[in-house]
Order: sequence, then structure tokens, then C-alpha cells
Amino acid sequence: MAGPFCTMQLGDMGADVIKVEPPGSGDLSRAMGGSHLRMKGGDNAPFFALNRNKRSIALDLKSDSGLGAFLALADGADVVVENFRPGVADRLGVGYHTLAARNPRLVYASISGFGQSGPYADRPGFDLIAQGMSGIMSVTGEPGGEPVKCGVPVADLAAGLYATVGILAALHARARTGRGQYVDTSLFDAALALSVWEATEYWATGEAPRPMGSAHRLNAPYQVFATSDGHVAIAAITGQQWTHLCAALGRTRLTSDPRFETNEGRMAHRDELAGEITAALAARTTAEWVALLLDAGVPAGPIQSYPQVFDDPHTAARGMIETVTHPVEGELRTLGFPVKMSDTPLRVRRPPPLLGEHTREVLGEEGAETVARPGWGPAPA
Repeated sequence: MAGPFCTMQLGDMGADVIKVEPPGSGDLSRAMGGSHLRMKGGDNAPFFALNRNKRSIALDLKSDSGLGAFLALADGADVVVENFRPGVADRLGVGYHTLAARNPRLVYASISGFGQSGPYADRPGFDLIAQGMSGIMSVTGEPGGEPVKCGVPVADLAAGLYATVGILAALHARARTGRGQYVDTSLFDAALALSVWEATEYWATGEAPRPMGSAHRLNAPYQVFATSDGHVAIAAITGQQWTHLCAALGRTRLTSDPRFETNEGRMAHRDELAGEITAALAARTTAEWVALLLDAGVPAGPIQSYPQVFDDPHTAARGMIETVTHPVEGELRTLGFPVKMSDTPLRVRRPPPLLGEHTREVLGEEGAETVARPGWGPAPA
């Protein structure tokens, strides 16, 4: 997931992304998730989530012709991104040193489970394993519960985003030096780099951070509470917000309770505080409380399911749902762009490609077709 997510970001920003896939099977995500996610063209839905704004070529890199075609493409490329276990790209003949010797301006990014160095470099890496080994799972879930992974694959996605940042920085440096460079990141590194509060707490106190449910490590009340029909997130982290919250809840006596007068006190008596707030919130619905709290100057929001999120008018106003027309599937919905740019806006320019859809087109553009014909993947039907 990390490599395709990285290259999709680059494609959204305007890069011409050429996705190299093995003939026959293609990218693993084309079959990921089971038959319930099968689209009418044969690909599974997860592939569409990660591969807009790309062209697909099918090359057998273990064949002389396929390898020759790849090398011809890399000779004219700005960036190569690979997502193999360390050593695989070198064994295929497409490692950094091979390509950089031919194209010194090349920026080459490797995304792996544990990085290109260190005692775990050769281990296979997946998001679940990275979340576990980086500490993230030790602080996720309810106090006293079993280890729980984050609901979204944060290690995969963060590694893809860090790789994107590294690639853009390397391109910026190349504009000054004329030289490309090697970019190395991993799921483990990325997941650990997200552990900002947790690392700080451990180094400051010497105590291992623990899971806290939806609560915050540094502030209270800052968590999710039940209402009469759902849940609301409340973040009253300043003294003024705390006072306004107590007034909105009809619990002004709490402001003079010595247990809750300071943030430190509220943190120390978090369970008692949560009980007081939950008892008050039981009187109204989530929508009523959100409106009341916001009007009182207290940051608050509902806990929404994904159907609710995609029906939310703010989601539409922020352009977070895009549509693209696929040659087989018709109109597809895809997530919008979290970054809005005034002069060079991100756009969906291409639908997710069919396997090998652009092989002849891409290799013809690069003059690589003369070495590639025997290694081409099958033409799309």
C-alpha cells in the first residue's frame, strides 16, 4: 500500500506516473479483499483506491526484454519508487546503484517494512507488524484491553507520505546540485515517527505510555462521551473552555470542585470527571449537544460513520469526493485531495488503469519498444 499511495500523491500533483506491473496477475491489490469487492471488469475495489492518475505497463523484469525496457524508461525518469523487501530490486537488476550509474539525476525511493539497514531490514513488513513493533498498538484501545491496531493503516499510509515528502525534497535539492539521490523510508520508521506525544511522555517520566481509549495524554476533558443517541467528542483544554463547558452542561459547581480546578487535577481525576460529564450528556442528543457546545465556545463534534461522513455537507464543500470515468467500470467515486493549492491545483486526470493498458503507448514514447516486445504483457481486451 505504501508505494502505490506515495505515487498516487505524486500523480495527483501532476506527475506522469508509470506503474510497472507483472504480466498476468498485475498488482496484488487487483485481487485483494475477496469476491465481494470484485468489480465488473475483474479488478477488486482496493486497486481503484490507490491507482488513479497512473499509466500501467506490464513488464516481466526477469526477462531480458522486460528488464531492457525498464532500464530504458528509468534512463529518462525523474523518480523511481520501489516497494520491495531490501535486496529484491538489486537482484532484479533495477536497484539504486545500477540506475543511478546510468542516470545520475535520478531520485530513487525505497519503501520497505523496516528500512535498508538495521537488524530487521530483511524481515517482511506489513502495517499490522509495524504498528505492533513501533509501539502504536501498545497505546491503542481501552485501558486494560487487548492490543488493538488503528482502524486505518497508519504505518502504510505514513510511510507513503514520508516517501512523498522525501522525493519532493530530493527533487528540490537536485534543482540546485544537478544530482539525484537515494530516499529510504519504512513502515516502522514512519509509525514510530508519529509517536510524538508517547515518546515525549516516556522520556520525560520513564514510564511506559498506556492505552487511554479516546482520551488525551496531556489534557482533560479531551475525549469521546456518550449522549442519548450516540457519541460526541469534546475538547475543552483551556480554562475558559472548561468554564464554558460546565455552564453548557448545567454543572457550574464543577468549576469550583478542587479536583477539577486545573488541567492537572482534571487529568488526575479523569474517571470521576468523565462520569460527571456523561451523566449530564444523557439528557440530549448528539446533534443538540454539538450545537449547544459550539454556541458556548466549546470545541465539539459528532462521532460519524463513513456513510454519515460522505453525506456531510462539509465533505462536499471541501471537495473530498471526486468522480472519474473508468473505461470498464463507468463512473467511480474516489477520495478528494486534502491539500488545496491556488496556482497548481491537484486534479484527477486519469482513472485507475487496466493492467498493461499503456504498455505500447509508454514504451513507444520512450523509444523502448524495440527491446521490449517479447517481454510485453498482453494487450488489454
